[in-house]
Amino acid sequence: MLKHIKNLLKDKLIIIAILISLSIAIISLVKIEKAPIQISHIDKLEHAFAYFVLSLVWLLALKTTKINKYIIVFCCFFYGIIIEVLQVTTTSYRSGEILDIMANTTGILIAFIVYNSFFKKNKAI
Repeated sequence: MLKHIKNLLKDKLIIIAILISLSIAIISLVKIEKAPIQISHIDKLEHAFAYFVLSLVWLLALKTTKINKYIIVFCCFFYGIIIEVLQVTTTSYRSGEILDIMANTTGILIAFIVYNSFFKKNKAI
């Protein structure tokens, strides 16, 4: 079953990674109505989750290339900073925050740890 899923995703992971990157940019830069129930700092969890998924998918998509995994992680980190800067400079309704960058970084680091742990134990995958 896992081999079948791997074959289905083999050539599509780059496209999925690009779509996730674009989705994060769009969601980060458009005006979104506030939720009816407000939970303090829930957006930090959303940031961490989004950048966890972003980083993990890019790491998996570029696994068979010669691109160093540290470069991929750095690019995801830099992408998060660019998005935060764009929020400050191009919108009047969004704000870039250092805590958002820290949440992004947390998600990226967790993805990196999961990626290294999973592929270290399961080299056949």
